[in-house]
Amino acid sequence: MKLLSHIGLYINTMKGMFTRPENGRMYWKEFMHQCSEIGIGSMPIVLIISVFLGAVMTVQTAYQLVSNLIPLSTIAVVVRDSMLLELSPTIICIVLSGVAGGKIASELGNMRISEQIDALEIMGINTKAYLIAPKIVASMIMVPALVILSVVVALWGGRMAGAATGIIDPETYDRGLAEGFKSLNVIVTLSKAFTFSILLSSISAYFGYNVKGGALEIGRSSTLAVVVSCITILLFDYILTFLLLNP
Repeated sequence: MKLLSHIGLYINTMKGMFTRPENGRMYWKEFMHQCSEIGIGSMPIVLIISVFLGAVMTVQTAYQLVSNLIPLSTIAVVVRDSMLLELSPTIICIVLSGVAGGKIASELGNMRISEQIDALEIMGINTKAYLIAPKIVASMIMVPALVILSVVVALWGGRMAGAATGIIDPETYDRGLAEGFKSLNVIVTLSKAFTFSILLSSISAYFGYNVKGGALEIGRSSTLAVVVSCITILLFDYILTFLLLNP
């Protein structure tokens, strides 16, 4: 029953966003602020994780697959498809649910506890549209962009790791990146990134917006938002993989 109550309140919260903005410039300013917070603010951790993901995948693939019967270019093929189909969209979005999602939940939770949301509603502002919608829309734009950046950086990291360790030379690696490339993989990557961006931002906003109690509940709400976002992302990762890749 508690789960159904949360689902109903979540739907009601999201439904309340779809109203005409009271002041378009005010909403645009908040949207740009969220783009900076989610995109630029999360970029360093995304870059660091992506470089090492690509490097580790190159070394691990070489350890597991390379033999006299398997060409070295296979390493690049495995790294490319692994980053596109699974690692970049899923791992990066799980990290972002902690970095950006936790920040969204704590920000809205603090505004709720300090009665800032109540003050905005007294002024006639639809707080669901003004505080939640820009965060979700900004996430829908910036998270896929970060995932694309992650794929590019990871492939570069794998290339550098292969050259530095002598596992695979850059020319062979580059040739492997072009072998058997399927445009469907890019569609799967963007589909996952777009879906996960909505999940992590909306779930975090829901828990932060509806927090009750004091300062202690803000921390609990932020933690719960991150946990639920991660579980939901993994669930939808399986669903999307099955729907998009199942022959």
